[in-house]
Amino acid sequence: MNIPDSDLKRIVIIGGGFAGISLAKKLRNKNYQVVMMDKHNYHTFQPLLYQVATGGLEPDSIAYPIRKVIKEYKDFYFRLGDVKEIDAVNNRIIADIGDLHYDYLVVATGTKTNYFGNKEIERNSMSMKTIPQSLNIRSLILESFEAALLTDDEAERESLMNFVLVGGGPTGVELAGALAEMKKAVLPKDYPDLDINRMQIHLVQGSDRLLDSMTEKSSIAAEKFLIKLGVIVHKNVRVTGYDGFVVTTSSELDFHSSTVIWTAGVAGKLISGLNKDAIFERIDRIKVDAHNKVKGYDNIFAVGDICIMETEKYPKGHPQMAQPAMQQGALLAENLFNLQNNKPLKAFEYNDKGSMATIGRNKAVVDLPNFHFSGVFAWFVWMFVHLISLVGFKNKAVVFLNWVYNYIRFDREARLIIRPYKKKMQQSFTSDEV
Repeated sequence: MNIPDSDLKRIVIIGGGFAGISLAKKLRNKNYQVVMMDKHNYHTFQPLLYQVATGGLEPDSIAYPIRKVIKEYKDFYFRLGDVKEIDAVNNRIIADIGDLHYDYLVVATGTKTNYFGNKEIERNSMSMKTIPQSLNIRSLILESFEAALLTDDEAERESLMNFVLVGGGPTGVELAGALAEMKKAVLPKDYPDLDINRMQIHLVQGSDRLLDSMTEKSSIAAEKFLIKLGVIVHKNVRVTGYDGFVVTTSSELDFHSSTVIWTAGVAGKLISGLNKDAIFERIDRIKVDAHNKVKGYDNIFAVGDICIMETEKYPKGHPQMAQPAMQQGALLAENLFNLQNNKPLKAFEYNDKGSMATIGRNKAVVDLPNFHFSGVFAWFVWMFVHLISLVGFKNKAVVFLNWVYNYIRFDREARLIIRPYKKKMQQSFTSDEV
């Protein structure tokens, strides 16, 4: 990989997400050589992917070059590559661009969509974990309406205008709200010769309430907001199959839809090579101790969504959100300094600053440790927190200006089919590719 030899110990960080970037910033110009690797050369602000998918933001508004983050860091290197295996015996990683020795390894690879073993759903539905996936969803949504204009088959038109979102967590709720606002204010102007009122947005949740990681008060408020926007909410219903045309469920319900977006779960993006004892196999997360050290290893750590730290307060691990990832990354940097200076390591304690979700214009829910609220003020709080969390001043400014414009004009300027998405099916209403 052409990394210069150094007298300093080398830390290799795999992943440029919230945890990896937080760790990298704290390691700036310290007495280590640091190498970061990622499959993309940019950091993605994942909480706003749904706005890219629905035309509210362009992708470069929520992406930031990793090299720009580390450009002034001494003895700090970035390599674009896909790590295939960890060779823990020889302290090296094996990637598609070569091998690299490490003294300390930090796995911060994040998560991927979890289909719970259902290959049919995985093959035919859409996921939304990356910018390319969000752009695919944006194209598919717009292409569906273009196709609906051209067909004379009423059943086909209904299917093209029927959207099914699986999973009632923050991503599903926010995406449903954004689609509902498109239906209300944007699509009637773009497609005046279509009856947009026939568009249906179904949000399917397997448990008895939406946002089940938040308080019941916030769940009830979010559901009311969505229903008011015209979203059809189905609770205690599990999606069991989707062949590309018909969604089957655990109930008597089924849906004819050409667009199903799966947000019902995540699993860790594992790298092969670690012992089985270090893996929580059902959800592919890496077991770590209170210092984020991987079980069974002295010089391998895992931070963020990929790891599971079982504590008395969090027996199933910490929430897979940005804040725990960033806090773990920052503390690990401090503990790596402690290791260097033969000082005791500090145990991780999650500082829960709260959680929030937006449903649409002037509609959001916020849970703080001792305070819960919803409505317009919650919406402004949500916007402020997300703005200050973005990486880079330009991104903050661009997103803010987009939000102001969208609020004033009630519009979504980025509804562009830049990269057409062709959904392969075994059969189709009109052709072999939709």
